[in-house]
Order: sequence, then C-alpha cells, then structure tokens
Amino acid sequence: MAAALRLGALLLLLLPPFRAAEPSVEPAASAENRAAARAQPRSGPAPVTDVAKLCVCDLLVAECDVNCCCDPDCSAADFSLFTTCSVPIVTGDSRLCSQKAATYSLDVEANPPERIFKLIDHVNPSVFCIHTTNYKQALSFSSPEMPTAENFDQLLKEFGSSSFSAEPDSWNTDTDAQNLSDVNETYRYEYGVPIQTVDAFLRLPSPVVSSWCSDANPAGFLVNQATKCIRSVSVEKCGNIQAVSMLFYTNSSILAVPKSSQMVNITVQSIVVQSLNGMRTLLNGSDVLRLPMILDELCINIVLGVSYHITYTDAGEIIEAAASFVLGAINKEALSIQQSFEISFTQSTSNQDCLAVQGARTPILFGYNMISGCKLRITAAMKCQPLTQTLLDLLKGQSFPEYVASFGNSQAQDVLDWVPITHLHTSEQSSCQIPVSLEIEVKWTKYGSLVNPQARIVNVTATITTTTLKQLPSGRERTIPITSSVVFTDISSPAEPGYKAWPTINVKLPFDFFFPFV
Repeated sequence: MAAALRLGALLLLLLPPFRAAEPSVEPAASAENRAAARAQPRSGPAPVTDVAKLCVCDLLVAECDVNCCCDPDCSAADFSLFTTCSVPIVTGDSRLCSQKAATYSLDVEANPPERIFKLIDHVNPSVFCIHTTNYKQALSFSSPEMPTAENFDQLLKEFGSSSFSAEPDSWNTDTDAQNLSDVNETYRYEYGVPIQTVDAFLRLPSPVVSSWCSDANPAGFLVNQATKCIRSVSVEKCGNIQAVSMLFYTNSSILAVPKSSQMVNITVQSIVVQSLNGMRTLLNGSDVLRLPMILDELCINIVLGVSYHITYTDAGEIIEAAASFVLGAINKEALSIQQSFEISFTQSTSNQDCLAVQGARTPILFGYNMISGCKLRITAAMKCQPLTQTLLDLLKGQSFPEYVASFGNSQAQDVLDWVPITHLHTSEQSSCQIPVSLEIEVKWTKYGSLVNPQARIVNVTATITTTTLKQLPSGRERTIPITSSVVFTDISSPAEPGYKAWPTINVKLPFDFFFPFV
C-alpha cells in the first residue's frame, strides 16, 4: 500500500522524454494583414429555394386555402375575406445567420382588405448559425443521378464498392481571403488531427458498417490504432487492386506540418513474407518494392498487414515515417483476405537513447492521454535476459505501484478506496522475448450526485507487449522503438435520478383493536 500513489498528484510514471500537447499559439500578424483579411468579402450560403415561391400552407391543388396568404391560387377577392395570415413569415434554412424572408400580412383598413407581401433580410438571433459556407451543396440533398445505359459503368466505378467518399471534387472557397489570412501563420499537428499527405491524408483502412475494408479512415496524430478488415480479392485481378500493393501505402508523402510544403517520405522498414501455411520469413533487403504478381496460379506479394511508425518532435512536426509490411500469397480458391493495420508514434528529442535516460520520469495527470518513448539500439553483443530486465526497469521504473486511489482524497487506511493494478502480458511464442511497450488503461466513472458527480477510478490495467529478439550477425545493429502510454476511458452509465423510499410507519395495534367488529 505504501507504493500506491494518490490520484490528482502522481498516478504513474511514463518513459521520458515527453511533453504534453500544448494549445497552438497564433503568432502575431501585422495589423495591415488582419485588416485586409477582414475586408475581403466572404462567400455567404447560396439560397437553396426561392422563399417568394415557397408556401407551406398550400395544401389544396388548384384551390385557395383559407387564410394562406402565400397561396398562388388565391385571388384579391379571396384575400379580402381572410381574417389573418396563418403563415406570416416564410424563410429558407433556419441554420443561416442571414437570409431572405417573405412576410405576409393583411391591411384591414383598406376597402376591401388587401394582402401585403414584403421580401426582407432576416437575421438569425442565434449565435450558432452558419455565416459563410464553402460547399453550397451541404445545405440540401442533391438529386441522385439516375443510372442509364450510358453512365452505368461510370456510376458503378464510383459507387460500386462497399464504401465511397462523399468529399466534393472542389471546394468553393474565397481563396484570396484564405491565403491572405494565412500570412505568417505557423501550423503544427495536434492530438487527433488527421495526418495530411500530398494528395489527402494518411489512410488507415478499417471496417465501417460491415467487416469489409474502407480506405476513407484517416490516421489521427498521436492516436495509436490497430484495425482488421476483409478485402475482396481474386488471382486474376490481383495486379489491378491497389489496396493489396505496397505502392498504395508508400507512394504518398506526408506533410511535416499541416498546410506546408515540407514533405516526409514513407520508408520501408521491414518486409515479412508469409507462406500459404502461415510460416513467416523476414527478408534481408527492404529497399525494393515487391508488387503483386501471378506466379504458378498464385498471386504473391499481396499486402496482408501494414504497421506505420511515425516520429515527431515536441513542436508537433513529423520528421520520420516508416512502414513495415507483411506480404502473402493467395490461390484461385481465395475470394477475400484479412488485412491488419497499425500505427504508432514516438517523440524525437536530442537524446533518444533509452539506456541513456534511465531514471527520468514524467508524471501522469488524471484525464490526460499521454504517450512517450525512446529508441533502443540493439547490437549483436547484447544478451536476451539482461536486456529484458533492463527494459522492464525502464518501462515500469524502480518502484511500480500496486494500487491506485479511487478518489483524489482517498486515505491510506481506507482499504476499499484503493484499486489494484492488473498486469497483463502479450507476447509471441519464441525463445527470446523483450518488452517494447507499456500500455496503461485507466477506467473511471462518475460517482455521486447528479449535480456534482465525482471521478472515481474503478479499474487500472498495465499491459506489457513483447516482441521477438532475433540474433543479429556480428557487426550488425538494429533500432527498435520503446513506448509507454496511458489512456483514460469513461465507462459511466447514463445518469438516472434516484429518490429515497417513502417512510413506513411500523405501528403495532392491540389484538382487540377492532373488537367487536372483527
């Protein structure tokens, strides 16, 4: 119990070096640039419908609806008999900040009474409204294109897969105003922001609705992900399926920071070939792309798994990107394959050597997801057992706690207020396994009153992941990333109000109280 740490102070300790993601600070721009940017005209949302022709109370066909002042079937004689306008104002989209509105009223002082129609500028008083838009079709449902004999092949190519992108080909933006507002602006990646590439963003295929792969899933910065999905394949067309080729995952360069011209190429770190019976072999050379090809009625070199490793700086800049591949083969009987994808991140500093930074720790604060790491250089002279113990001490520290406080003010003598840490290990079957990552998951829930709920930790899991260490030839070196992370998961159930039970009166009456009636 003495090793336990208090919630709100130091929960656990992570590997150095790490700096929490700081909010981006906009650099000071000149007053002339800002004034010119504000003076540029912004493109307002285009009206979807003509409010002067829109009438929601026109229900009868070719007949005048009573008190419907916007009904085109009503004549001046009909308006003179109206007592009021059932719909006094007609607007288009209520989400817009400013738009045209048609107003209807009756001039009862006229003889006979007349309808008054005005077209005015209507201002939405809500602060949550659309002021400008860069995609005019977003405010309405576009009419689908009907398939014909001429356009069927084109529609099948665009919408025939299990998923497709709804992103427009072009965005109607005011480029002059946008470019002027971006003068002297510094960009950086922040947590969860999609990693941008030259053509779009770094894709991490994943299942969406079904188990089939969708290539529209962006990889978020500092978000470790691991996905598995099913891909439809065939031996005859394996060379034409982009998603099973190494080139599909390496031919696009990553932007070092968003909206920059500095690019980072994706390098191939390793290639593992898997046979039809599941045996895997690590190739010595990884500098040559192995593209899918048909050999002896088999399609070889198809991608079964991709593992990205991104190295970034504390300024939110990506400096390295590497990909490890697992390639396999399929025969004519195979109609689909299962692909797996992973992405991990390591922070780069002036000193990345894990063995040189032992002892330095970073505190974990409640509610903040964190990740840190370093690089380990392995030589042929290193032995498995001493290296394993060194890495365990590096990941867990000298005095890893056994308990964590449920509340921020838990006392040491309150035994039930302390949660034991569950230790898990994930490893492969081999003679030498070295730990490469420590993943801590903290599950918490809201506890207490609905008005002022308190955070309560209910479960803490520490997972050590190991990998196989193969004997290196003499004189060879290998560098592997060592990472540690913590994730906070809210498992609170939907809040329900609870009330105390009505008090019961426990009164005993004399046995002859109802005599002589009973």
